Amino acid sequence: MHTGLKRLAPVLLSLGLLVAACAESAGGPETSAEDGAPEKVQITMWQDTSITADCIIEVAVNSFNEQSDTIEVIAEKKPNMMDAVRPALAAGAGPDVVPTHGPSFVAQFALAGQLMPLDDFVDVYGWDELFVPWALNLGRVGGTLYSLPQELETMVLFYNKTVFEEHGWEPPTTMDELEALAAEIQEAGIIPFAGGAADAIDNNEFYFTEFANKVAGPEKVYQALKGEIPWTDPDFVTSIETLNRMFQAGYWMGSPENFLVTDFSTARAAFASGEAAMTMEGTWIYDSLVGEMFTEDSEHGNDWGWAPMPSLTGEAIYNIGIGSTQSINQASERPEAAAEFLTHYNSPEIQARLLTECQSATAPIRLDPSQLEGVEPRMANLLAEFAKASDEDRYGYTTWTFFPPKTDQVIYEEIEKVWVGDMTPEEYLVAVDAAFQEELQAGETLVVPDR
Repeated sequence: MHTGLKRLAPVLLSLGLLVAACAESAGGPETSAEDGAPEKVQITMWQDTSITADCIIEVAVNSFNEQSDTIEVIAEKKPNMMDAVRPALAAGAGPDVVPTHGPSFVAQFALAGQLMPLDDFVDVYGWDELFVPWALNLGRVGGTLYSLPQELETMVLFYNKTVFEEHGWEPPTTMDELEALAAEIQEAGIIPFAGGAADAIDNNEFYFTEFANKVAGPEKVYQALKGEIPWTDPDFVTSIETLNRMFQAGYWMGSPENFLVTDFSTARAAFASGEAAMTMEGTWIYDSLVGEMFTEDSEHGNDWGWAPMPSLTGEAIYNIGIGSTQSINQASERPEAAAEFLTHYNSPEIQARLLTECQSATAPIRLDPSQLEGVEPRMANLLAEFAKASDEDRYGYTTWTFFPPKTDQVIYEEIEKVWVGDMTPEEYLVAVDAAFQEELQAGETLVVPDR
């Protein structure tokens, strides 16, 4: 029986700290041929080349290596890390600890036999007590656990507070207010929304996620994910029509064509400088907000604020996402060592440090509020509101967490055809529904907890 998403609230606000059961490494230490001293076995994990990745290595990897007498984790830095995972796994190579973008991406690797089943480690390392149940179950494919959830996240409306105050604008709460404000911002010679798809086409799914949940509503998305209604439902058509109308008006970077060729750095620079007034982003932007875009020595001197992304009704809805996952490579020769490291990585102590020191989103585990001291107040408030919304059934579903992989791919690839006029919203949703029904019939859809 699946546990409902109301269990999200304890992830950030639980009054009790639950610590995973301790376990010894199943593969004992090796000995050196020279002096008989224990020799550590080595496992590998991949990280990207960002400043945040450097911090993660220092907090999670180095701390583990210092305390472990039997295991050494080698963190290999990879440009375009996620792009390197797919060919590596297909070749029977890659790191012992495998990262992905989220549960939808795990399924394709699991079905290809490239990931190791993790069920045997759950009881040994106490993962069922460490992770919130609904989130742990998202790592199951065909009933078997293949991944551990990382980066609990949601999306909101970030706005340039300085620009808003200069023009007397207030964050909107409804979709009608959002469209009206975007038109007013555009008339003032400012880009309403910063954004771009040049770096990663899969980020187009952000727009489907937000507009399906905020216009059609989370209950409709839930029913479609359960196979109870089709994705061609009129309310989903209205969702994509609303999104497309705003794109055709040039509210994102001036035109759909400009949006498609704009990269992340350009979009975020436009938002920080005030060239663009808003951006529809996720909590993953935290490190960039406080570390790059709005620092004390920024030339523009601007400040930022946030608000829930407007919905059709004005209700504040927060879409739940798992931004990444960790798995163990089927080709790993040291799966027990990898599992021991993953237990350390996802411990409350390390996860709290990753948030406060690295501005990296926590895994969906139970944390004591005292461990979140030091988080930027606005972000702490966002996380608190996110948790409160989940407890009050005001949550929606991100595509990269709850949608099966083929459907997800259709969502982010085909939407560009709508934006450039080569496909209607109705035709687009026919394609989405066809992919979903195929995966539903094949038993390849993901676990969707009961509301």
